[in-house]
Amino acid sequence: MTAMDARTAALVAALKEAMTRPEEQPLVKVGKLPGLFASRSGAVGEAAHQALRDGLLEVVRTETKGKATTEWVRITPRGVQFVYQHESPRAVLEELLHLLRHDSQAAPHWAQELRAQLQGLINRYNDLLDRQLAVLAHLQHRVEEALRRIEAPASEPPMGPWQLDALAYLDQRKAAGGTSPCQLPELFNALRTRHSTLDLAAFHSGLAELRERGALVLLPFEGHLSDLAEPEFALLEGPAVYYGVERA
Repeated sequence: MTAMDARTAALVAALKEAMTRPEEQPLVKVGKLPGLFASRSGAVGEAAHQALRDGLLEVVRTETKGKATTEWVRITPRGVQFVYQHESPRAVLEELLHLLRHDSQAAPHWAQELRAQLQGLINRYNDLLDRQLAVLAHLQHRVEEALRRIEAPASEPPMGPWQLDALAYLDQRKAAGGTSPCQLPELFNALRTRHSTLDLAAFHSGLAELRERGALVLLPFEGHLSDLAEPEFALLEGPAVYYGVERA
């Protein structure tokens, strides 16, 4: 193929590509951005120069980044006529129809992928929002409880050290994801690591006091007393048998 043939082939190929898209396109490839022509050198570069010189392509706008200037072009009626002069109009139209069909089939797939990505972002945002709302609700509860303690009558005695640790343990247990109620043996054994003198009588009376303050809820045992693993830890109040506890 002669240089003239190579230039004409590059020119026809670029004009046919321009015919498939009504919007403007870069004249020459820039980085990862495709263009109608691969470069400005050689036969391809000469073809790009001829397309502008002969009015086969028209410059719609230019972009300048640093020292590089990108020309955005689109085909003119003269460019379409040039293609028909060098190739069979039927062949050109059939190739154009093939390209348009390919684009129309690809568009729904692209749109579907974009829709799936957007839905994924929405789902992740909703999960994050739910977690943040749960944290805020927990903080609100703690603040309201602190206000109740501040506004409590002066005659109400302050909580004992082990009672404060008991509430802190229940809070930490809940924050760590504990969903089941804390059983009294678990709480007592956890407190004994820091309060070795704590006995069951003081433990039971202190829990009842915390319940009266509205700081926690005692949970009754639903089964038969013989089913209790450690019955000595059960808190008895009349017919009620309490074996679990959770924050109010």
